[in-house]
Amino acid sequence: MSPKHTSGNPAKQADAALTVKQQRERRRAEKLAEYQRQVAKRRRRGLMWWIVGGAAALAIVGVVIASIVFAPEPPPSYQAGGTGAEIQGVETFTNETTHVEGVVDYPQSPPAGGPHNQAWLNCGIYTEPQQNEYAVHSLEHGAVWVTYDAAQVQGDELAALRSHLPSSYVVLSPYEGLDSPIVLSAWNAQLKLDSADDERVPEFFEEYWRNQNAPEPNASCAGAIDGPGKQ
Repeated sequence: MSPKHTSGNPAKQADAALTVKQQRERRRAEKLAEYQRQVAKRRRRGLMWWIVGGAAALAIVGVVIASIVFAPEPPPSYQAGGTGAEIQGVETFTNETTHVEGVVDYPQSPPAGGPHNQAWLNCGIYTEPQQNEYAVHSLEHGAVWVTYDAAQVQGDELAALRSHLPSSYVVLSPYEGLDSPIVLSAWNAQLKLDSADDERVPEFFEEYWRNQNAPEPNASCAGAIDGPGKQ
């Protein structure tokens, strides 16, 4: 009788030695192990996406917070003035309103009303001195002209002055020969100040900005002359 033939492969020899039931259990265990590996892999992938998504969300929140924290302050809002409020230090005048050509010799410096050019100075912020005759026409329309001595008002002081300005009907410009660091002018009214932090700055705007007693209140403050150094 010839001997029984067996495979030389140890794995096949082990399989042959297992019963059918044991083979099924082993295959089941292998499938379970593979399933568990796939589940663990998906969990790792899902965790990675949660981390990436969470980081992206935090970055977006950070951008939003930064935009709120570092956004520039909006310009102050004033009501159209003319209530008759008294402000300490304000000088008032009586100036006529006519259109003229050429240079005018104004009684105030800077002027606070009087004859002026038929074209007005567009309201805005200027880094250079402006022609009186154009700026006075802007006062006629209810604008406030904020003038300052550029040698004394600069840096943080100038920034503080600008922080008081409304978004319209205002002209800011340096002015040569001022006898105080800052002068606020409206039609027939003027206030001289030493500091931009003076509490009378917003008080002056509340009373004289778009003052209803100006000759032409609410007439346009744009669409005419852009002076030098307009920002």
